[in-house]
Amino acid sequence: MKWTEITVFTTQEGLDAVCGRLSSLGIDQVQIEESREAIDAFLQETAKYWDFADLDELVQSKEPCVKAYIGNAADNARLLQQIEDSFAALKEMDVGLNLGSLRVVARVTDDADWANNWKAYYKPLPIGQRLLVCPSWEKADPQGRILLSLDPGMAFGSGSHHTTRMCLEFLEQAVQAGSHVLDLGCGSGILSIAAILLGAAHATGVDIDPIAQKTAGENAARNGVQADRYTVLCGDVLTDAALVERLRAQAYDVVVANIVADVIMGLSPLVPALMKDDGVFITSGIIAERLEDVLAALQAQGLEPVSIHAGEDWRAILAKKVRP
Repeated sequence: MKWTEITVFTTQEGLDAVCGRLSSLGIDQVQIEESREAIDAFLQETAKYWDFADLDELVQSKEPCVKAYIGNAADNARLLQQIEDSFAALKEMDVGLNLGSLRVVARVTDDADWANNWKAYYKPLPIGQRLLVCPSWEKADPQGRILLSLDPGMAFGSGSHHTTRMCLEFLEQAVQAGSHVLDLGCGSGILSIAAILLGAAHATGVDIDPIAQKTAGENAARNGVQADRYTVLCGDVLTDAALVERLRAQAYDVVVANIVADVIMGLSPLVPALMKDDGVFITSGIIAERLEDVLAALQAQGLEPVSIHAGEDWRAILAKKVRP
């Protein structure tokens, strides 16, 4: 299978910000390259994709970079555009850091060696009061916690970033025995599978990426979740009316969306119709400066914020549906 390799050039102090920005778009597994040797290797490998001015500029800049990979599928063209737009917007922001050029470069590659490199940095992670998220290739003693074994694969979502952790913490509070949960933008399935392990009767995951559909299903099986308790659908709820109608056949106790602020705001008119009258909407992936925009969009749709969690520059919201 071919992959699209996305490289974002930044500064040493900007590496965390770039990783966080990618995570807000659902991309948690990245490679960080800081050395001049790594930059030179990248330039040599990709020289045919550059004109001489670009090549000369990068050789002189010695920029650190962050790499991420997405499946080279038609559906991911939109994600690539979102990444480019997101970093263009970030470049215009005054964040108090020198983020460098934030140049985004994409190329198609057959090389899948990267797929195992990040695993060295992904370790068992206790989250909240009850969960232990553990990579499938590691062994861990849960010590009384609920063990969630996960291989994010190409779908992304490992629990290591603030946005995902805050969603999991809210899910611990919101999920009750017998709950029905909807995960919009499910990625690796980490949130919806966690909901089932926390006691939900059934969870439905939705993602625009067919790779996510496959990965989430595999992760569910890895955790002993039976097919009758977990459904994963592929499609875009913002444009696919048939998908929305299928989802509306069930009223959900909990809806969760760990995406980005603009998409959450776009989803806000749809979410209340998918929820029970006393349902809960958990959302994250919101950078601090967009929090008020998201809160206003939720309140306009009868979703009243109950709690807000903060993790560095990221915010997560737990909102309840206001009864008419």
